[in-house]
Amino acid sequence: MEFHVYVLYSAAHDKIYVGMSTDPEKRLFAHNHLPKGWTRHYRPWKMVYTEVFSDKYSALKREQELKSHQGRDFIRTKILGPR
Repeated sequence: MEFHVYVLYSAAHDKIYVGMSTDPEKRLFAHNHLPKGWTRHYRPWKMVYTEVFSDKYSALKREQELKSHQGRDFIRTKILGPR
């Protein structure tokens, strides 16, 4: 089983969301369509980055790194770039 760490971006609200899933496309659909959760307030979401891991521990560790201040700086400068 593969574990995906993904980054979503809401251009309409300039928001970033970092998550982990075994099915990132299904999760993107959920973030954009399900009625509950924090992400419903900032739709639409676009998947802008993914990384694949063979074990859950490594994926969770990377998810936490991307959620840190340094990780969010990396996302804004290296992934999103100038807007």
